[in-house]
Amino acid sequence: MNGIKKIPARSKRIALVLIFSAAVVVLSGAGSRNFEIVKNLDIFSGLFKELVVNYVDEINVSEMMKSGIDGMLSTLDPYTTFITESEIEDVRFMTTGQYGGIGAVIRPRGEYIMIVEPHEGFPAFKANLLPGDLILEINGQSTMGRSEDEVRALLQGQPGTTLSLLVERDGEQWSTSLEREVIRIDNIPYYGMLDERTAYIKLSGFTQRASREVRNAYMALHEAHDVESLILDLRDNGGGLLHEAVNIANLFVEKDQVVVNTRGRLPDRSTTHRTLNDPIDAEIPLVVLVNRRSASASEIVAGAIQDFDRGVIIGNRTFGKGLVQNVVPLSYNTQLKVTVAEYFIPSGRGIQAINYAERRADGSVAAIPDSLKMPHRTRGGRKVYDGGGIDPDIRVHRPALSNVARGLSGDLKVFDYATRFYRLHDSVPGPESFFVTDDMYGDFLEFVTGHDFTYDTDSEKVLKDLKQAATDEQYFAAIEEKYYRLQAMIQEEKAQDMITFRPEIEQLLREEIISRYYFQRGRVIVSLASDPDVDKALELLADRETYRNILAGVE
Repeated sequence: MNGIKKIPARSKRIALVLIFSAAVVVLSGAGSRNFEIVKNLDIFSGLFKELVVNYVDEINVSEMMKSGIDGMLSTLDPYTTFITESEIEDVRFMTTGQYGGIGAVIRPRGEYIMIVEPHEGFPAFKANLLPGDLILEINGQSTMGRSEDEVRALLQGQPGTTLSLLVERDGEQWSTSLEREVIRIDNIPYYGMLDERTAYIKLSGFTQRASREVRNAYMALHEAHDVESLILDLRDNGGGLLHEAVNIANLFVEKDQVVVNTRGRLPDRSTTHRTLNDPIDAEIPLVVLVNRRSASASEIVAGAIQDFDRGVIIGNRTFGKGLVQNVVPLSYNTQLKVTVAEYFIPSGRGIQAINYAERRADGSVAAIPDSLKMPHRTRGGRKVYDGGGIDPDIRVHRPALSNVARGLSGDLKVFDYATRFYRLHDSVPGPESFFVTDDMYGDFLEFVTGHDFTYDTDSEKVLKDLKQAATDEQYFAAIEEKYYRLQAMIQEEKAQDMITFRPEIEQLLREEIISRYYFQRGRVIVSLASDPDVDKALELLADRETYRNILAGVE
């Protein structure tokens, strides 16, 4: 199963005894300090050996060991993880922004894996794979029931090697052959001018070229336009390389400033990271956008900009990841990503969530009591706090999507309509000029009606709970008529939801359709047209007195 060969039981016993005996012998010579290590390794090796020898069914040794390792690491922080050989490409991508593969975003759909977006110019794009295509087989191996990670591991590999795919589109199947290439994903999907004076740079990662890309984008905008202010968008940016965060802060902060300190248990893990170069612009009014998915390196940049009073942070509190990981090579091409230090930004505050084990469903830090937060001061004397990410200077309320919009998106109705639209239309106007017309929206309503779309509103959920409680308490018979009357009234209102919430549904359609033609760049451009964080940033940058007062700590 899954390419794992079964090892004869006798060979397993001999190998295990030799491996663990050797480990115990080596550690036994290290002195009394390591007695607990020797003791527990001996217990573990004995237990593992007895299970393999005596358990009633044949044990998959690799799977059991992986489960044991994962269980052990689960007692530590969530960022200390074991990396198998099949996951090496993912680690390489996080640090370099490149990997060997076909260049496509994938996700599960039913029992198979679906192409969500081919990256322009790479093998999947060249092979005319389209969003919505199902991958049925990879090199003759069925993908049915396989996880997204398993399929990704099969697609990735050494550049220059070939693979064959069996693909299904609209019920038709065909085979195609692709040659893997080095897939390089830019850290900046889009940069441009939001108005005549305000530049915008969207940064989505912190790989090895991130600071160079930000510098080049800024210089290109500055040379072509009369740039008077800048918005740096770090929303949904989960971080990456620490030195790239320092270098990006350095673009707007003077030379020889401490951006971040790392403090670890071992002396060589405690280091100070300073800006090494003259900035490209230390004066331009600057806004940094963040949200709950801005993490790690994003928090270093946002925190440093805030602590130096260099710019205004707008959005929502960041993720709260202030731990530093190193990748340590292990045997058999496996690796350990281990937390070795915490980092602290210029004011001296840490941004690591005080209790990172307790988070919201989206992974962000839950509310932290004020009593557990420690105050710190920015360079200009403003009070800032540690213990759970970076609090923005201006919080922006972003209303949640309606139930109908969430349902249409989650049930892939918006995705499927955009896929069908793309196959019927060779081109559309540029992202700035493309809008959903009345005819198009009417066509979408017909499309949804024909595809059995259903969703639950919050009111319906509450009503179901009421019925259950009333039934349990034997009250339902008394309220039955009123209950069904109320249910009918909700259904009448619900039938109008796609009209009531048309603006936000149109925005989802516009972003999804434009991404078929202009990829991530187009999606970003369209999203900016309906973005309260960007609107607030533009409003602030147009009001220089308020901007200066915020940085000066004037209420």
